[in-house]
Amino acid sequence: MEMKTPESMGLSSAVIERYLRSLDADHLATHDVIIARGDSILFETYIPPFRGEDTHRMYSVTKSFVSLAVGFALDEGLLSLDDPMDKYFHQELEGQTDEYLRYQTVRQMLMMSTAKPCQNWFAARTDDRVRYYFQNPLPSRVPGEKFDYDSTGTFVIGALIERLTGKKLAVYLREKLFDKIGVSEKAHFLTCPGGHTWGDSAALMLPRDLLLIARFVLNGGSWNGEQLISAGYIKDATSTLIENDTGKGMISDQGYGYYIWKSFGNEFFFYGMGCQFALCIPDKDLILIYNGDNQGRHSEAMKTILHGFRDIVASAVTDSPLPEDPAAAKSLADYAASMKLMAAWETCTPTVKEKMLGCTYALDENPMGMKSFCFTEENGVLHWHYVNAQGEKDLAFGMNENVLGLFPQTGYSTFVGSQPGHRLYRCAVSGAWCAEDTLRIKVQVIDDYFGNFDAYFRFSPDGEQVEITMKKTAEDFFDEYSGEAKGHKTV
Repeated sequence: MEMKTPESMGLSSAVIERYLRSLDADHLATHDVIIARGDSILFETYIPPFRGEDTHRMYSVTKSFVSLAVGFALDEGLLSLDDPMDKYFHQELEGQTDEYLRYQTVRQMLMMSTAKPCQNWFAARTDDRVRYYFQNPLPSRVPGEKFDYDSTGTFVIGALIERLTGKKLAVYLREKLFDKIGVSEKAHFLTCPGGHTWGDSAALMLPRDLLLIARFVLNGGSWNGEQLISAGYIKDATSTLIENDTGKGMISDQGYGYYIWKSFGNEFFFYGMGCQFALCIPDKDLILIYNGDNQGRHSEAMKTILHGFRDIVASAVTDSPLPEDPAAAKSLADYAASMKLMAAWETCTPTVKEKMLGCTYALDENPMGMKSFCFTEENGVLHWHYVNAQGEKDLAFGMNENVLGLFPQTGYSTFVGSQPGHRLYRCAVSGAWCAEDTLRIKVQVIDDYFGNFDAYFRFSPDGEQVEITMKKTAEDFFDEYSGEAKGHKTV
């Protein structure tokens, strides 16, 4: 897709800058933003250390790709949307007497109207997630009647596509779609124990790759004049097939199609955990790509990112070009270049820093398994030294700015979800005095997995005692960094 000035496509550079400033004003952890209209990109920025040439975890946006794979398989005659699960997973359903589960259909699963609530496969540590799904012991309900987000069900549908095609999901999608629309060779999926693709959560690709796929769907499934997938399927997939209104007036309450979320009017979007978004606005021929990690701030972040985009940007688009505005264009470019990855932002003046810096604190028994810690400062960079069940750790951080490094905890998953991996996650760590006696440390993992935690250290006025509170928001890691502890100065 070619780059054009916003003004040439009916949008003011000043409007885009206003939108970016709204993201920063809400302290969102933004990684990249792309705005496109028609076949042109009007704006594109990446917040360091994120770069356009690096893949980004898309989390549940992956579900929308599974929907496309179902559409292609449907066109090939490999399945019917009204086929029951018992037709394809008879072995995994062996012994299961729940008729609702046995006979729920592909269509009902695509609509997130499954027979049973979603289970936590991370807690289960199962090596056969398909069988685990179909042996769900939870109470059942009539499928097709109620929207209830079921991530594990999407995994099963992805596994079904692999079973029917004899190909990995990424291979099938590359043959049917990716190569035809220019999705990069870097696009790939993580896997799950047992070998299936992690089809509900683990696509990694360039943000521009996501833009191409969104453009393809906004085109009704055609590319360069060729209809690659049934237009009827795409129309259904992006329509309200089941209601999901919570009464909060959110963009995500406007209905659901086939693993694709409805927005207002004829708009729709792909949605992944942490705020991975591809918002498509057909009436304006407009697409927003946003990637970030705002886990733990779901509703607030969605309002700023998606509602804000509609209110600030989409509402300002005109059908005719605007006069070029060099001053506004420069201001936008300068502001975008100045954007930094969100860091701890509080700026209170501490009263205990000199009393705690360089001192070692022993901790009482605590859920984190942390035994002691010490803060030191060297060349303007602070270090959090601590001892936990794995041994001695050292984490560098800046005050009100991030220090990039590797998070020192070992054993977190890499290529296979929920299985221990052998490399350390990349991270960004910052600190701030959020009260005169309380130091906050914010850790953001920025790798193939995203997650964050905040550690609050509240010291007594004399610096002799400390209370620690750690709060994590991460899927299947950082468990060692969640809980409370008390301690006292020893040295």
